[in-house]
Amino acid sequence: MIYPSGRAVWAAAAGAIPAFLIALALPHVWYLGLLWICLLLAFLAVDAAAGRGRATLDATLTAPPQVGVGGRFTLHIAAGLGARTRRLQARVGHDQRLAPVKGTGGTLPANGGTLDLEFDAVRRGIAGFDRLWLRWQGPFGLVWNQVVLPVDRKVAVLPDVSRARDEAITLLQRSALADGHAQKRAGQGREFEALKDYQPGMGRRMIDWKRSARHGKLLAREFRIEENNNIVLAIDCGRLMCEPVDGVPKVDRAVTAALLSAFIALKGGDLVSLFSFDARPRVSSGAVRGSPSFSMIQKRAAEIDYSTEETNFTLALTTLAAKLDRRSLVIIFTDFVDPISAELMLRTVGRLTERHLVLFMLMKDVELETLADMAPGSPEDVARAVTAGDLLRQRQVVIGRLRLLGAHVIEADHQLLGPALVERYIQLKEENLL
Repeated sequence: MIYPSGRAVWAAAAGAIPAFLIALALPHVWYLGLLWICLLLAFLAVDAAAGRGRATLDATLTAPPQVGVGGRFTLHIAAGLGARTRRLQARVGHDQRLAPVKGTGGTLPANGGTLDLEFDAVRRGIAGFDRLWLRWQGPFGLVWNQVVLPVDRKVAVLPDVSRARDEAITLLQRSALADGHAQKRAGQGREFEALKDYQPGMGRRMIDWKRSARHGKLLAREFRIEENNNIVLAIDCGRLMCEPVDGVPKVDRAVTAALLSAFIALKGGDLVSLFSFDARPRVSSGAVRGSPSFSMIQKRAAEIDYSTEETNFTLALTTLAAKLDRRSLVIIFTDFVDPISAELMLRTVGRLTERHLVLFMLMKDVELETLADMAPGSPEDVARAVTAGDLLRQRQVVIGRLRLLGAHVIEADHQLLGPALVERYIQLKEENLL
């Protein structure tokens, strides 16, 4: 794209006004105005032709591959016109997950340096820079040459896990899980740990009769809580889960709680995998083990996008069940409104609980509870309270049906979702239900 610069506009105005005045005073030299216009057009054409250089244009964008929510990073723009030393102006296009600190463009240094632009990561997901505008002037400064280059520079905006790590350490200490491994408790767990002398008060089932007869004294088997369990974190990112709760989308709160439980499960020696879905399955990570794998889970969690589509539980849970080749703890973060919309989910969950341990994580609907408990001051308030109470009762009906199908259900406050999940996870491990 080529268009005149401000200098060309001023030159045209500066020449047109005197030419007009001369034409009024001396009508026989009217051609002076036309001559000035032709001369200006000729300079514009020469400037436009001399300023072309798209064939030699080279531009690169450099940004960090990932950044945490609320973090700030610098985008480096480097561009040049081959051997030519013209000053370039640049501007980038970005999505709504990023907020510029001091604008999205500027002038590149003439010595071949880079233009540094700062951005704040304001929302979780895969942010991107999709376009780069570059423009430069011709030798006379009368014409701007502008090009739009498509770029594909991605920056993964990761969930903030600093608070989750602190909560995880606190919960591990509270549960007496030293270094993230299950505490060894006599008589609990399924993995054999050691033999010890039988003490009064121990259960008779703990006695190892063969070894007791061999050693001539009563010996009891000591077990520890089993590790190497398979944990699946399934996050619904459909329309209902993208509604905000206290200013934050439900799916973001679910991701934070999932990362908290993943951190503790990986510390405890279990296998962890991440799965997200809306109208169809989206993110599906393989099972990983060990604390170093947490960064991979965190990066895959950034790929869970916001969706406006209705959730298809049948397709999602059927696909998930086909991927599981062993008994697993399937933790489902989701939401529903009434038994009618949750009917297909209930049918699929019934088949899933036949082989796996299913745990539903739900957030309390604070808005409905507030409306149901509000003191009525008008007929409209009464109608709202009755409707809210009816929706809450229907929600409890679905929860009751889930429990009848054998699924575990936790309905917690949105600020306590992560700790509530971790406490139940530790409880399930201690009770040997995994």
